[in-house]
Amino acid sequence: MIKIKTLLVAINAKYIHTSLAVRSIEAYCKKNNTNVTIKEFTINNDEDLIINEIYKEKPDFLGFSCYIWNINMVLDIISTVKKLLPNIKIFVGGPEVSYEYDYIFEKGVDIVCIGEGEQTVKELIDKFSIERCINKQFENIYGIAFKLDNNITVTKDRSLLALDDIPFVYDNLEGSEHKILYYEASRGCPYRCQYCLSSLEKGLRFLSEERVKKDLAFFLKNNVKQVKFVDRTFNCNKKFALMIWQYLIENDNNITNFHFEISADILDDEMLDVLKNARLGLFQFEIGVQSTNDATLDEIQRKTNLEKLFDKVRKIKALKNIHQHLDLIAGLPFEDYEIFKKSFNDVFNLYPEQFQLGFLKLLKGSGLKINANKYGIVYKEKAPYEVLYTSLIDYDKMNMLKNIEEMVEVYYNSGKAINTIKYGIKFFNTPFDFFENLAIYWLENNYNNISPSKIKLYEIIYTFLKNKNNVDDKVLNEIVKFDILLNDNIKSLPLWINTNYNNDFKEKERKFYSNKENIEKYLSHLIKYDAKQISRMCYFEIFNIDIEEMINSDFKNIEKKETYVLFDYYTKNDLVYKVKYHYLERGNINDA
Repeated sequence: MIKIKTLLVAINAKYIHTSLAVRSIEAYCKKNNTNVTIKEFTINNDEDLIINEIYKEKPDFLGFSCYIWNINMVLDIISTVKKLLPNIKIFVGGPEVSYEYDYIFEKGVDIVCIGEGEQTVKELIDKFSIERCINKQFENIYGIAFKLDNNITVTKDRSLLALDDIPFVYDNLEGSEHKILYYEASRGCPYRCQYCLSSLEKGLRFLSEERVKKDLAFFLKNNVKQVKFVDRTFNCNKKFALMIWQYLIENDNNITNFHFEISADILDDEMLDVLKNARLGLFQFEIGVQSTNDATLDEIQRKTNLEKLFDKVRKIKALKNIHQHLDLIAGLPFEDYEIFKKSFNDVFNLYPEQFQLGFLKLLKGSGLKINANKYGIVYKEKAPYEVLYTSLIDYDKMNMLKNIEEMVEVYYNSGKAINTIKYGIKFFNTPFDFFENLAIYWLENNYNNISPSKIKLYEIIYTFLKNKNNVDDKVLNEIVKFDILLNDNIKSLPLWINTNYNNDFKEKERKFYSNKENIEKYLSHLIKYDAKQISRMCYFEIFNIDIEEMINSDFKNIEKKETYVLFDYYTKNDLVYKVKYHYLERGNINDA
């Protein structure tokens, strides 16, 4: 056997992401005495930088993990690497090449790995160490396609591994301290949603309880910031999900956040009873609603009980300890602009912490890709194959949905203007109408061609609402001011905001911070700091409306009443909330 050098390359979507795929293959290979090296980059890296790093390694065998976000870049890099290292052999794997791969061989690829790659890549490396060229002997390796004598050979499907046979991938966190770590406790999905490649996978596999607890203990011990489970439907096995949630609650380190994709409609009271004990910020749920149109859900084989889903989302929200991310997809069959508007309102009215409005991507191998003509779905030929328009939503309307999505991201998902939005929606028929009109205002003023500052963003939504009929100027001022202070310790409000913060109040504030009893009552975690230091970490403001009553009544009662609010920026945590704040009785500040 000849010693060869194998390099696995991952090109991630963002710097904070890590590649579970190449780490999993590396761990499996090393466990089974096959050496590999991995390198990670992002799509924001210069292609020449990536090429130079690969060239410096001078691998004999080079592999890429391929997804819709990196496939175009990967293919460009492969064509250049082949010119620089003409004797190199290149293999690719991942969802982007597992279902349509004929064209890949024209790009300089020698082997395509179909399906999961741990065992396949290990056998490929071992075989290449003996053969050093692709020949008929590679037919004995299951789960690959390769070109020989101008003919493409596709080998038999590979049997699936037991998940416990794949080692834990994070024995070393060096370089990943500030990144999201991905973790897989199960593979497969019980559902057959036609927009998703999981519908093509067979069977469901789970790690053993002993193994899962050992892995999770590592994350907790190392105070990892966030772990994202990539399990397709985490709670499809109730016993397994409960075991993990209970373990994480009992062993919580008060730091790590765990993100799960779940089906809310299959949660039951026993699961909710466990979840209510979780620390605020320990769990984060992503819930794919996708549409609330029954005909659409039936056609895409999305088995969802919407009544139960909404009920469970409300119950989770009532727990006040778990952030929920709810998803919709625009461009699905049987959904026109008005029907999508209803889906938007149905989901938005639940006020999840994050509302993700995505656009259909016609993934290779998916049912919707195969039946695109049937549904009148026209999409980009180049990855990520995003919908352009459908027979029911034309290009102009689809563009408007994209502009609405931007407004949701800028003002709602960012948390910048939650209260301003809740107030503003009162003056429109539906939440969709609010965001649609905001998007039109944004475009009319050409804000789409600039990058407004944080404060400018507030001014834009303030001016947009100020010009609407029946909006109380003075109430709007107070709510926008509250949102600004809730998000940023700016110390100086913009001139267009009216404030009651005068010299007399500054003196009262100074006395408040100097009063030990006040600090112990409201800011006990800052007791070790002096008054001047505390003032830098906090902010006082007088409001002319009862902020507490407004929020508690879900904006049904907005009473004009002097209110004192203390903002504590020391506690800011973007995973959980923007900033803590305290309502103070007038006497607390006046008597300071």
